Amino acid sequence: MVIKVLRLGHRRVRDKRVSTHCGLVARAFGAGGIVYSGEKDDKLIGSVEKVVSNWGGVFEVSHVKNWRKFLKEFDGVKVHLTMYGLGLKKEMSNVKKQAVGKDILVVIGGEKVPGEVYHLVDFNLSVGSQPHSEIAALALFLDKFFDGKELDLEFEGRIKVVPCKEGKKVIEKR
Repeated sequence: MVIKVLRLGHRRVRDKRVSTHCGLVARAFGAGGIVYSGEKDDKLIGSVEKVVSNWGGVFEVSHVKNWRKFLKEFDGVKVHLTMYGLGLKKEMSNVKKQAVGKDILVVIGGEKVPGEVYHLVDFNLSVGSQPHSEIAALALFLDKFFDGKELDLEFEGRIKVVPCKEGKKVIEKR
C-alpha cells in the first residue's frame, strides 16, 4: 500500500512555498509520493527531490498535465481533503477498511477545487469545517491514518538530526 498525494492547481509564482511544503509534509509523514497539477515547475520538483536525496526515504515527485485523467485512472482509494466533507475523525476507520491492500490517493487543493472532484473520489473528508491549510489537512490525515507511527519513521539519508534536549546535533555522511 502506497499513499500518493495529488496537489491540484500549482501556480509557480504564488504557490511555490506552499506546494513545496505539501511535498515535504507528505514525505516526512509517510506518503510515497506527490503529483502536482497546474503549472509545471521544475524548481519545485528539484527542491523536493533534493530533500529526498539529502534526508533519505523513498519518495517520488512528478507533474501531471491532466489531473482529471490521472484522478479517474488512479487504481485505489481516492480521498479528498476539504472543509465540506464528512468528519475526518469519524470516517478514518471507513477509509482504512476500504484501503486494505490498495493504494491511496489523497487530493488536496491549491486554487479553488473544481466541483467535479467531489464526485470523482471515494471520500470527501472534512478536517474541521473552517477554512484551513492543505498542509495542515494533509499532516492530520497522515497522522490519523498511520495512528501517529509516522513520527517514528527512520530515513536513511546523508543528513540526520539527532534529538537532544538543547542545541542542535546533526550528523552528515559524506
